[in-house]
Amino acid sequence: MPADQEEPPIAVRYAIVVAQFYTELAERLVTSATRVFEEAGADAVDVYGVPGAFELPLAALMAAQTDRYAGIACLGAVIRGETSHYDYVCNEAARGIQDVALRTGVPCGFGLLTVENADQAMARSGGGKRDQGAHAAAAVLALLRVRAELDGSLTENTAG
Repeated sequence: MPADQEEPPIAVRYAIVVAQFYTELAERLVTSATRVFEEAGADAVDVYGVPGAFELPLAALMAAQTDRYAGIACLGAVIRGETSHYDYVCNEAARGIQDVALRTGVPCGFGLLTVENADQAMARSGGGKRDQGAHAAAAVLALLRVRAELDGSLTENTAG
């Protein structure tokens, strides 16, 4: 490429993997995460639904391994019931999502609501207290900024 021409911009794509067990919550989380990615200049946001929170880590891993995505927002909700099932699902989903990020280097935002009841879930999916979908996407963007800063620092420190 001639020196006087700029390189073409690199397309930035993001993935959202979402547990669809609670459909209304899933839609709210996806809407807010998509908005954050688009406001940051995303060329595309691809959404992949899975049955529940337990499936989020594998879906995130599959998306990360494609090398198509700069980052992945992992969204969904687990509402405590009467058994210990809640604890197993929450713990393994959190551990699995973190494992994907650490193993692949692809930032994975944790947007899984782990709440006691539906009112708490609604409040944390853009209905008042928090917007966990937006926060998960913002976390992905923050990690990408850290990577860019570190890559720049490494280049500057080794260039001279």
